[in-house]
Amino acid sequence: MVETLKVDQATLDAIALDLDEYRLIIDRLGRLPNELELGMFGAIWSEHCGYKNSRPLLRLLPTQGPRVLQGPGENAGVVDIGDGLAIVMKIESHNHPSAVEPFQGAATGVGGIIRDIFTMGARPIAILDSLRFGPPSDPRSRYLLNGVIGGIAHYGNSIGVPTVGGEIGFAEAYRENPLVNAMAVGVIAADQIVRARATGPGNLLLLVGADTGRDGIHGCSGLASRELGEAAEDQRPTVQVGNPFLEKLLIEACLELHRSGQIVAMQDLGAAGITSAVVEAASKGGSGVEIDVQKVSRREAGMTPYEVMLSESQERMLIVVRPDAVDDVRRLFARWDLHADVIGVVTDDGIVRVRDGSTVVAEVPVRVLAEAPTYRRQGVRPPWLDREPEPVPPDPADPGQALLRLLRFPDIASKAAVFRRYDWSVQTNTLLGPGQADAAVLRIKGTRRAIALATDGNGRYSYLDPFRGGAIAVAEAARNVVCTGGEPVAATDCLNLGNPEKPEIYYQLEQVIRGIAEACRALDTPVVSGNVSLYNESNGRAIYPTPVIGMLGVLDEARWRTGAAFRAEGDLVVLLGSDEGCGLGASAYLAERGIVTGPVPPLDLERERAVQKVCLAGIRRGIVRSAHDCSDGGIGVALAESCILGGIGFVGDAPSDAEPFRWLFNEAQSRILVSVRPEDREEMERLAREAGVPCTVLGRVSGERLVIRGWLDIALDDARRAWASMDPVA
Repeated sequence: MVETLKVDQATLDAIALDLDEYRLIIDRLGRLPNELELGMFGAIWSEHCGYKNSRPLLRLLPTQGPRVLQGPGENAGVVDIGDGLAIVMKIESHNHPSAVEPFQGAATGVGGIIRDIFTMGARPIAILDSLRFGPPSDPRSRYLLNGVIGGIAHYGNSIGVPTVGGEIGFAEAYRENPLVNAMAVGVIAADQIVRARATGPGNLLLLVGADTGRDGIHGCSGLASRELGEAAEDQRPTVQVGNPFLEKLLIEACLELHRSGQIVAMQDLGAAGITSAVVEAASKGGSGVEIDVQKVSRREAGMTPYEVMLSESQERMLIVVRPDAVDDVRRLFARWDLHADVIGVVTDDGIVRVRDGSTVVAEVPVRVLAEAPTYRRQGVRPPWLDREPEPVPPDPADPGQALLRLLRFPDIASKAAVFRRYDWSVQTNTLLGPGQADAAVLRIKGTRRAIALATDGNGRYSYLDPFRGGAIAVAEAARNVVCTGGEPVAATDCLNLGNPEKPEIYYQLEQVIRGIAEACRALDTPVVSGNVSLYNESNGRAIYPTPVIGMLGVLDEARWRTGAAFRAEGDLVVLLGSDEGCGLGASAYLAERGIVTGPVPPLDLERERAVQKVCLAGIRRGIVRSAHDCSDGGIGVALAESCILGGIGFVGDAPSDAEPFRWLFNEAQSRILVSVRPEDREEMERLAREAGVPCTVLGRVSGERLVIRGWLDIALDDARRAWASMDPVA
């Protein structure tokens, strides 16, 4: 064994370990770790890989259900959709790298989440994103936005996987710490799932794909598991560099290998590189591994074992195969211009043994490495949650002008300038793409089925009420899927928060998770995969706690797909649900005026479930012609968006007993705006009545103006210009 190492605090800080954790390593090993071993512990025990602060709380989430074939614990979750097929899905963050180098940070985020999908044996068919930035008027925020959008477009477009949906939000809280969450989805035969379990002593470990370089070293432990400081720009070397064209070759080669039946296990190399891949595979397989770093192809001379083991170079896969299949496997990869290095072997001794030729440079029990310590902290309720809501000054504008102003608000304004840069129709599965509906809808070729996909989250809500914010993220994601005709069946989550070592942040984390858990149980949408991104802080200032939910819905008939656009003159516009007891707290209407204050809209999960059930029933009966949920901006914005998308106006009467600004712009939950033919009104009302859901006819689709008599009268062209006025990437 090479020499042992005594460390100072600066060394521990560089790998995001504290002194108590270092002592725990010594205690578990029965000796001092050497430099490489300590680096491996720092990577595997980082928050990014080890989930030290979040794992005990994540156990609160429901993860099982009749459709769940694989829940958390593998590279991605797997959900049965019928016809012998399954959907593989996961969402992850690349927040910290994107704050340092936005183009490559976002690009490699897409590449990493795509690898999680085809590692399971599934063909990737869709990407969605969920992004947050500082105000678009801020030059640095626009720089980050442009870089991130460019990186997502570059990687997704190049690799041939469509970016079909997502969301973008803006707030001062994200100025220094943008959020870049990417969700990927793939399709696979339900009985052909590949898992990352290194089993069978004597089976060989192949490293396939890109050569290993020095990029990304300490990416998971040094960058993603601590706060960003003022010298964030100096951390560019910790950001990986992606090659989407190489990853496209990897996809096709790995899927061909999967069809050949010669894979024992497959694991992608992401955070912590070879270290994480071999430890995770050995831990899941109950085995040991021995590898030789000299057998790893490198693109830089003079790399040390430390650098090889901890490099996060992209586009690499670890394949476990039987010895008698190695030659066939290497020939298969060679046909795709990919080399496959035999770097090690599966053992039965439960040890991760790293050699540099004949010299053993690290030797650690798999169990000791894989079992990162966890912390169940005591959260403290932040004082701002108990402040009295700010008084809301009267709006100086009339309701019509207030609506136009909201349509220009960056959170609400059209994002066409962004999704025009994405290829969202490649693979020819996309039936409803970005900007057409509340969720994306993709056909499942060879069947009559389709799937609906949405990402949702509202940091404002979670900042003002983390429990309710978590629950609403689930409810809105499910509601958006329902509005397109999909039955919500499973979720994947990405939890973006600040430093969990601070009691107020830990409180937010726990409450967000509890809110998600309650909503997922109520709506029968188990969480099958996900990611936690903590330490999103700069100079002591945290982002809004921002839980993002990726939701999967299933349409047994693709013809049920439903958009948000009003479709025909004379159709009636009907509101399912009510705003009883809801004011303007936490609304976009206030945020547009620079006011972030509560209370957050209440959420009745029984009512939510009932409203979604009625909408789905109406869609499946062919009654509902369009459906759009009421969220940011309330009914006023929902009406305007359906008019703009359909190119048809609306005429209705103002409620006689309502205050215009509250009625138009409150964000009461569990509400869906649908349009129906006049002759279907009675049937729509019957469905709602039987479910106990309020059902109100608001008016009629008509003309070229948006009219609520007594309150506002806006030319549709003016509304369209306002909505399209913001080009966030100019």
